[in-house]
Amino acid sequence: MWQKALDLAVDCYKATEMFPATETFGLSSQIRRAVVSVAANIAEGHGRETSGSFIQFLRIAQGSVKETETHILLSARLGFIELVKAEALLHKATEIGKMLRGLIRRVQEKQEK
Repeated sequence: MWQKALDLAVDCYKATEMFPATETFGLSSQIRRAVVSVAANIAEGHGRETSGSFIQFLRIAQGSVKETETHILLSARLGFIELVKAEALLHKATEIGKMLRGLIRRVQEKQEK
């Protein structure tokens, strides 16, 4: 999952390279910050010593996935990303979101035992 999050980050960086220069510190920056946060929070949570902390960071990563999806949708509506490319990015983000939810459930179940 962490690798898939990194792959999505690379894809988003490539997609935002063609944004208008006026978006360098706007939507382009927001997408990049949010998508990098997904992989970073998975990694940071994995490095924590308790299940509770791990779950907290996984939830933050989930929020970053949703933020990334929103920025991608807005970028497509504004014509900064082609619809086909936006759909591919959104598909990857959805997949990561599902994986995060599944992992959170598994860690919570282990915690309850």
